[in-house]
Amino acid sequence: MLSRAARCAPIVLLLSLLGLTGCDPSAIGSSVAEPSGNPTASAVGSVHAIPVGAGPQSHYIVQAQPAPGSCHYRYEHKEPLPDPVCTPGALNPKVTQATIGSTICRTGGYTSGIRPSSSVTGKEKAANAKSYGYTGTMRDGEYDHLISLQLGGDPNDYRNLWVEAPDPGHPTGSGPNNNKDKVETTLHTAVCNHEVTLTAAQTAITTDWITALANLGLGS
Repeated sequence: MLSRAARCAPIVLLLSLLGLTGCDPSAIGSSVAEPSGNPTASAVGSVHAIPVGAGPQSHYIVQAQPAPGSCHYRYEHKEPLPDPVCTPGALNPKVTQATIGSTICRTGGYTSGIRPSSSVTGKEKAANAKSYGYTGTMRDGEYDHLISLQLGGDPNDYRNLWVEAPDPGHPTGSGPNNNKDKVETTLHTAVCNHEVTLTAAQTAITTDWITALANLGLGS
């Protein structure tokens, strides 16, 4: 087997031709450190790495939101999807496949105990509505966790929260009533019944909540 230095030689040659430098033989065949707060795909177990948030806090503070007008809804079958740049989702580091029994799948109390108060989320919601250019009534727009708390989403990371526009045909002023909620509950049941992994459910809902169930073989 070639030494690490020998394996590095072709890389050094290529970089020199490009006017660049740098090849650490010790790094070849080893893991590359990821920037803090950005998990590798293997750490999340998904095709695309989902950011990891700060997790539950004893005291939540209002989080800054993306600039007004910088986020854009996508629509599939007239249902709203979040902007993948503004709202890629964020994970609660306390919830893993190994801890679901003591967190999201335990009987009662976990999600209600980590949910930020309305005094925090109300201000965030108003700012996020401007981020997305949401012009509907605030009563009908749900300040939604893309990865719900019952699926291990971070409680107050701005990357996991968006003003979800109401479903098509929703009566104006009647309050939030989104089809996404049903998807979240079905995924939670499947995770706790060990029908799908936590990571698979999280990846499916961040990719496209509308097709999440079908893609996991849980119906449509």
